[in-house]
Amino acid sequence: MKKSFLILFVVLLQISCAKKRPAVIGETEFQQELNADFKDASKSPLKAKDLKTFEALDFFPVDNSYRVNAMLETTPNSPVFTMPATKEKTSKYRRFGILTFTLKGKEFSLEVYRNQDLMKTEKYKNHLFLPFTDETNGFASYGGGRYIDLEIPLGNLIQIDFNKAYNPYCAYNDTYSCPIPPRVNFLQTEIKAGVKSFDKH
Repeated sequence: MKKSFLILFVVLLQISCAKKRPAVIGETEFQQELNADFKDASKSPLKAKDLKTFEALDFFPVDNSYRVNAMLETTPNSPVFTMPATKEKTSKYRRFGILTFTLKGKEFSLEVYRNQDLMKTEKYKNHLFLPFTDETNGFASYGGGRYIDLEIPLGNLIQIDFNKAYNPYCAYNDTYSCPIPPRVNFLQTEIKAGVKSFDKH
């Protein structure tokens, strides 16, 4: 009898916890994961006062026209350089290649980079860093530009999904040091996709 009561108690407790657990907000898996990380105090870049009231990041509507296939031209002889950052802490990068793609009928190109320290770790050995700026910066999106994470492809084609563009941590908290997108990666168009600017309290 005691055993049955204990089992019933555990089941009811699990149901109660499930009901109290807030639903993950987001239209896509990317948005859900990002919002979950920002809600998690152990991962979130938010200041304590912003974390208290945080519900979800503001995103542009998901638009498949901002998901493009780019031709990758690798640049294996590019020199290692220090990418400027918002604070003194900087990182070493090398231009991995140039991405050329067509977006809404116009052709663009962006340089994509490899962090020289991150590439030494197993988790990020194939990671590519795509920082960019566009004509929404300072208005609908963060003034300092946004980032996209990519992986080294097997061939010379790589998909860029601007719906996965996210803000650097310094958009939320000025204690972070964030790479500044090189001028060559300015897109002379509005990228109405990905994370919007953040309203700090």
